[in-house]
Amino acid sequence: MAGSAAVLEDSSLLSKLDRMLLPIERFCALLSGLAIFALMFLAAYSVSSRKFFGAPMMGYVDYIEAAMPIIAIMGVSYVQRDGTHIRMDMLVSALKGRVLWFFELVSVLLILLLIVALTWGAWEHFDRSFDCARPLCSRDSSIDVGIPIWPSKLVVPVAFGVLALRLLLQAWGYGRALVLGLENPAGVPLNLTIEEQAMAEARALEENG
Repeated sequence: MAGSAAVLEDSSLLSKLDRMLLPIERFCALLSGLAIFALMFLAAYSVSSRKFFGAPMMGYVDYIEAAMPIIAIMGVSYVQRDGTHIRMDMLVSALKGRVLWFFELVSVLLILLLIVALTWGAWEHFDRSFDCARPLCSRDSSIDVGIPIWPSKLVVPVAFGVLALRLLLQAWGYGRALVLGLENPAGVPLNLTIEEQAMAEARALEENG
């Protein structure tokens, strides 16, 4: 269906958990945006320093590498929640009803399996670089200015952990829709037109009223 994605809400436990997780996802996305904004100023400062003082900003590449996990990963759960992440939906967009929910459930479970494995590996990678017996609790650091690497490595399992929670909720939502045969389930992204979204919200209000 054409139109923007919508996540409907109701009085179910699933919807309540969805609303509880959303502020965390928004905060992570905000951190990602702030990191991009900060790098823009660092780039301008580095270029200005090279032009007017004959030397670029010391450690500019190190700062970019440290911020990259925040930029690339912290907002993934937020876009997964809204259904705005990159999707290969040429086939899925043509499906309806229980067949659609089945394919969505399978895809979310496969993603969840991958993310759990990546979270485990990312945590092990962080743990190898973190040691409070060393200066700045770091076993490794960046090349130019010696920035500790472990904070950037910690970002990855934290972001993946939030994404895993989102995927669990979506698996619950798609499974619930599959079993109950729901047309517009809560807690999962739905590609609705404006008219369909308004009708679904009206039905939800009638049911909860």
